Amino acid sequence: MRKWPGSRILLLVALAVFATFLAWRFLRPMNIFVVSEAFERPIDTRGISPALGTLRAEECGACHQDAYQEWKSTIHARAWTDPYYQVDWVFDGRQQLCNNCHIPLDRQQEVRVLGFRDRDKWEPVLAPNPDFDPALKQEGVTCAGCHLLEGRILGPRGSPNAPHPVEKFSDPNALCMRCHVVQGERWDTFYRLPPCGTIAEIEAGQGRLEGRSGEYSVRSPAAAGCVQCHMPALEPPLVEGGRARFVRRHTWRGGHDPETVRSALTAAFSDSIASGGGRIAELVLTNTGAAHFLPTGTPDRHLTVRLRALDAGGRVLRETTDTLERTIMWRPFIVDLWDTRLAWGKRRLYTLDVPARAETIEAQVRYHLLAESRRKRIGYEPTEPISYIVFDQRRDIGPQQRKTTP
Repeated sequence: MRKWPGSRILLLVALAVFATFLAWRFLRPMNIFVVSEAFERPIDTRGISPALGTLRAEECGACHQDAYQEWKSTIHARAWTDPYYQVDWVFDGRQQLCNNCHIPLDRQQEVRVLGFRDRDKWEPVLAPNPDFDPALKQEGVTCAGCHLLEGRILGPRGSPNAPHPVEKFSDPNALCMRCHVVQGERWDTFYRLPPCGTIAEIEAGQGRLEGRSGEYSVRSPAAAGCVQCHMPALEPPLVEGGRARFVRRHTWRGGHDPETVRSALTAAFSDSIASGGGRIAELVLTNTGAAHFLPTGTPDRHLTVRLRALDAGGRVLRETTDTLERTIMWRPFIVDLWDTRLAWGKRRLYTLDVPARAETIEAQVRYHLLAESRRKRIGYEPTEPISYIVFDQRRDIGPQQRKTTP
């Protein structure tokens, strides 16, 4: 009997091991980020001052009325009740970890985290929570979710003589980092950018981030500018009847707000006569208002662009489309394949050769909060639109306008 050389046997063993490893990567639970100490547990509310009462937002609003009314209008206030989150959370197996950001206070959760069964902290040991407050749970990211830390209330200025003593936080942007930037050093969780990726995009746009391999970690929260952009400054009284003080609005407008997106995107639509005599429609998009990529956030968010030429009856004669998105391979390894979104200060030019019979040209840019493929996969049936128009313009180019000079 002919014997195989030892090198061939070793090769076959190596291939078998590699195939097994790839199969495991396809079948294993896909944890796309590292569970850091910052959000492995909900915020501990034990030992808080009795002056803070139940920590419900309405109680805070008795003094901070403007902030309370603004908060009520936000996605933060609906972080738990949002229908998309509820469907997505169930689809992903009702992981307790998700709630540490969507209902971040321990008394908002029906269970307590006693410890973890696994080293990666995705399998918590849970027990009934005797301090659970069902009403507080409905408030999602409520006031104390950002302003409470280790039993202390933090604010933009210290106030030891307030009804509840307030300590000054070192940098308000650091509060955003707990949930909006997922960090870690694991090679197999995410390639270069965490799921929300925003801070890395800001630093890349400012020339402070180089290379593409490895997980990203925030070096300087102050450089992010989250608060400076998403909490515009005002100078009203901090409390009713008080003197005017510098404060920030508690609005956090972003991708769910069409006006915020429109303010970040400059669109210029025009048409001209080419050197050969034909007409060309042009659309130029520029990210002039967002220090991060546009759009940013979860990879499902994207922009679609459409240029069309129509005849007198409104029929489409010619059309060009594009999608500005981040494309990721999720298995067997998480890798950023390509990214066509608009970085800070970058422009994108779209052109369309207009047929001679065209009477009208139009340009449209639409913002999508969720990819249609994802919506179908998780079975989400939205009651509100999951996309909206951020730019829509038509130009009539009648016969007189289409004439060219000899």
